[in-house]
Amino acid sequence: MAGIAPHWNEFATREELAASLASAVADALRAAIGRRGEAFLAVSGGSTPGRFFAALSKEALDWSKVTVTLVDERFVPESSPRSNAALAKASLLQNEASAARFAPLFHEASTVETSADLADAEIRTLPWPLDATILGMGGDGHTASFFPDADGLDALLDTASARIVMPVHADSAGEPRLTLTLPALVGAGLVVVHIEGAEKRNVIEAALASEPALPIRTVLDRGPRAAEIYWAP
Repeated sequence: MAGIAPHWNEFATREELAASLASAVADALRAAIGRRGEAFLAVSGGSTPGRFFAALSKEALDWSKVTVTLVDERFVPESSPRSNAALAKASLLQNEASAARFAPLFHEASTVETSADLADAEIRTLPWPLDATILGMGGDGHTASFFPDADGLDALLDTASARIVMPVHADSAGEPRLTLTLPALVGAGLVVVHIEGAEKRNVIEAALASEPALPIRTVLDRGPRAAEIYWAP
């Protein structure tokens, strides 16, 4: 069953997208701080959010009351060039945003399952629900670490899951991952899918129009409110 249709926000340039998305997220964080005294943000990794991170890091708000985590992470330490935590710290937790608290998903452990258990226990102590979730998307239609070939994908996408963090094994992922589960992500007051380029737009449009559902379609369908798609060519 199709959920609420997402709302498209289209921009002529990636710079315009980054500025507008940074403003929208900052507004959501300010509103949360005003409403409950703190705010909670989850962001994606990869190369796409770089401009957005730079713009958001300069937004004036009380960053000391903001907690930032990741929608997903590779099972690698921050010293790895593939670490999403390292990217977030280098690109987002700078300037005004350097005062924010950061909550990693990766924990040093012998297996990704143990790392996920440690992350799940720690992240439960944070100020749920998320106020904003910023997702990316791969060309195969995965978002967070919901890869189409992931072992136990249905459990990751179960809206009734009691877990917040789960391990992911998928051949296409290249290495084990840790991810927030679907209910943790889509429960945010603002859910955004940030994509750039014609290819990724085509993937989302095809996913919304066809069955069986790719993970990105499932995420967009199962949220309690319409997601925002931010796109620039």
